[in-house]
Amino acid sequence: MVKVDSFELREDLYYWPRNLSWARIEAPNRVRVGMSDVGARAAGDIVFVRLRPVGIVVKQGQPVAVIESAKWVGPIETPVSGKIIEVNNDLRKNPKLISSDPYGAGWVAVLEPSNLDEDLKNLVKGSDPQAINWYKQQIEKLIKK
Repeated sequence: MVKVDSFELREDLYYWPRNLSWARIEAPNRVRVGMSDVGARAAGDIVFVRLRPVGIVVKQGQPVAVIESAKWVGPIETPVSGKIIEVNNDLRKNPKLISSDPYGAGWVAVLEPSNLDEDLKNLVKGSDPQAINWYKQQIEKLIKK
């Protein structure tokens, strides 16, 4: 893990640059997704999460959830295409998990990927040298504006 300002850039994750969501490949047929800590902090105090149902097929960039905060309503876009095979039902009762533990208990969904090799080409890998610069730009744009 790399610290960029006070934010975590996880080297084992892939990031969707458009929406600051992340993907962790857990097995060839299992990818866990969530929202980065930069995305969560930019959204503000998250008060509600609406999860897409298990069994739905989504394409890269489509929402796996919609969050509502005190200042914003918007999607958490999936970094990878596939079928939703699991959702984090704990978020229904405690949506603040996305902010308090975005890379752990605040995960959003697990997908069975359908186009992983192609989708990875559109993501930023946390261990890539240019990832730190990209993350700094996101912090400047969304947090320090």
